[in-house]
Amino acid sequence: MSVAIVVPEAAVPADHREADPVGTRELVERDARDFGAYARTGGWTFGLKVARSVRPGGQPAEGTPKVSAKEFAELAGCSADRVMRYYKAWDKAADDGLVPHFEALTPGGDVELPDADVWLTYYVPRSSATSARGTAITAAAEAEGIRPTKALEVAENPTALRAAILADPSTAQAARHALLDRLKEDPALQTELARDIARTDELKKAVAGETRAADRIEYVRKVAEEGQIRTPAGQTLDAPAALRAEAERHLSLIDDLDDSEEAGEWAAEAYGTVKSLVAETVEADPELRVQERRTKFYSSLQKATKVFEELTLDDAVDFDDIYEDDMVQRLEELQQAINTCITALRKASETR
Repeated sequence: MSVAIVVPEAAVPADHREADPVGTRELVERDARDFGAYARTGGWTFGLKVARSVRPGGQPAEGTPKVSAKEFAELAGCSADRVMRYYKAWDKAADDGLVPHFEALTPGGDVELPDADVWLTYYVPRSSATSARGTAITAAAEAEGIRPTKALEVAENPTALRAAILADPSTAQAARHALLDRLKEDPALQTELARDIARTDELKKAVAGETRAADRIEYVRKVAEEGQIRTPAGQTLDAPAALRAEAERHLSLIDDLDDSEEAGEWAAEAYGTVKSLVAETVEADPELRVQERRTKFYSSLQKATKVFEELTLDDAVDFDDIYEDDMVQRLEELQQAINTCITALRKASETR
């Protein structure tokens, strides 16, 4: 007896059991064409939809298939402000001759559209651009050679700007440069920033350190560029050639530093070297050394005289109100020191 063996048919993947629905290919191609059109024209694609379907303001509804911006927005599920931003962008482009005016368009009609990059020249993404603030931002963006839309987007999202500054050193650097530029014409910002620095210990220390470094660099620069030195007693003299050359060498090293390099240590070394050379210059010249001591004495005498002149009893009704036991003692000690100084000077005058 023979047995019939039935071989099962090979399983056919579900994807191939049925033919593709009719028209699927056409749908894919349509999506691809739409994608390509938007990639080429960007916002113009949506601008055209608004321009050919929304009637111009003031035009009556009778006799036109177009609808108002409000009705179009309701149909689109968005705000009327958004629709009007596209409307106004198209209107400005039409005035420039890039696209047809609204009156020449009908619902569903297609026209040749400009490149996508041009759209951002006309489209303003925020209604705030028409405000005084927006106008100022637009003007600043144009002065910097960038599209106003980018600057307006940043201004509308300060939290995002803060995040970028906190996370990215280059963004923080750009923000710092912008603040410094604004400080020149914004007294209120100057005051606020100065107050912030005064209230922050780390910033106060940093400012003090940078100020000290800047003063030291300026001291070295004056020696190198003007050829003059200032002695410890305050005399201004012509710098010797060797001293000036050393100052120029240090200054060149400082000027060659990158922005990322700290100048504090270099400034301290340059300042210390030049100051030491100034002191050596004074000590090496007997006449200059005497003149330095004389200048220092006069400076101290002038300071002491000024301080004593400020000592006044005019505010006291009588001495009983201000008297302390050590006042007379300290004045007597001062008088004794003055007498000693006078005696020494008189002896010196007798030997001349």
